[in-house]
Amino acid sequence: MNTLLSIGHGYSAQALARRLLPLGWHIIGTTRSAEGAAQLRATGVEALVWPGADLSPALARATHLLTSVAPAEGDPVLQALGPQITAARPAWVGYLSTTAVYGHHNGDWVDETTPLAPTTARGAARVQAEADWAALGLPLHIFRLAGIYGPGRGPFEKVRDGSARRIHKAGQVFSRIHVDDIANVLLAALLRPHPGIYNVCDDDPASPEDILGLAAEMLGLPPPPIVPYEQAEMTPMARSFYAENKRVRNDRIKSVLGVRLDYPTYREGLAAILAAGG
Repeated sequence: MNTLLSIGHGYSAQALARRLLPLGWHIIGTTRSAEGAAQLRATGVEALVWPGADLSPALARATHLLTSVAPAEGDPVLQALGPQITAARPAWVGYLSTTAVYGHHNGDWVDETTPLAPTTARGAARVQAEADWAALGLPLHIFRLAGIYGPGRGPFEKVRDGSARRIHKAGQVFSRIHVDDIANVLLAALLRPHPGIYNVCDDDPASPEDILGLAAEMLGLPPPPIVPYEQAEMTPMARSFYAENKRVRNDRIKSVLGVRLDYPTYREGLAAILAAGG
């Protein structure tokens, strides 16, 4: 039986599990709380609370390994389990990284061959984590995710309640990806393994202003007010996203993994969320 050990079994990994379980895969997912574990078990996942549980038996059973855990002072999964993962030698390893590893490119295009030049601590930590995972010598697939959206993570709620603001920074664009297309990419890589690095994003980098404007239009509401970037109140994390401006190419997920995106632009993605009641 194919068994996936999913460490940090969150939003993206759960979307993958919904595809794998009907195919007969067994999923072992870790979460940080007993409440989270109960929620995962209700979906058919064997849930473990980690940190806390001994993952050695799960590693021994796992044919495939996916980690969604962000680095802090180093990669916490490698710090706790690195030698055990190397000894277990899973047939497939996936690491969910971020396009923040590329840094700032003045709105120009980047691809997987672009030199890594992170401009944030978050991006630098990911660069180091990618290198540390690669050093294990396992069949590693690195997935550099753009901004994630999907059911429960769309713009509609803020537009409806009037809290949305269109932050304007001249020329600013972001790449993004619907969570279901993340699952499509991961599934393709599991079924047709090809170790390497993959940008996971849609075909249409766009400004946040455009996203919120379309969401309001779809709801039949006035567009949210525009706030200049210099005057906007944002968390340090949100402001760090605006420090980087780039367009991310996704050719490799198509040419190597054979992926066809369900939501090639945010227009299709938002329409699907709204149609599902989001």
